[in-house]
Amino acid sequence: MIPLLDLAQRQYGGWLPLTAMNKVAQICEVAPVRVYEVASFYTMFHRTPVGTYFLQVCGTTPCMICGSEEIMKTITAELGIKNGETTKDGMFSLLEVECLGACANAPMLQMNDDYYECLTPKSVKELLQACRDNKDISEQAIPMGKWGSLPMNGQVSCEGPLGKTSLNTIEPPKFDRKRFESGDVDPASVKKHMAY
Repeated sequence: MIPLLDLAQRQYGGWLPLTAMNKVAQICEVAPVRVYEVASFYTMFHRTPVGTYFLQVCGTTPCMICGSEEIMKTITAELGIKNGETTKDGMFSLLEVECLGACANAPMLQMNDDYYECLTPKSVKELLQACRDNKDISEQAIPMGKWGSLPMNGQVSCEGPLGKTSLNTIEPPKFDRKRFESGDVDPASVKKHMAY
């Protein structure tokens, strides 16, 4: 059911009208209320129209600490809309959401299906302008890397400016066999001592 709802939402321009949900119910041979329950439970489904560019700004603690409030202020000032609103031309919708799972590259936002990470007010303005200049959503407003959008500051994945600084090599596990040989630890009684 979820893949069909996602497909229907894409076909209807980013939202699910009642007729689309009813068609999914018919295809899945379930009561329409079952489809409504799924569509209203998952935040990935929108039951009202959204803009061509649907901006979801993460407001969870890591993003907030790194400046998501400033990102929201920049977007609201640039677009003239508040959280939960759509621009009059239908081009942008804005919504503050909770954790999108890119905490290492905070602050970030999701625009339609793509993540934009390590944002600054300047990079957000550039992103919005690129969207304004390219109204056809089928062409990417910002170039994508091999695995999707890259952090807006040019870093690779969630590596810091120095690159990988930990987990560069895998050390062999350290195992003290002498403890077992001297009889200090009896492997057979470990569970008993650990209250298992």
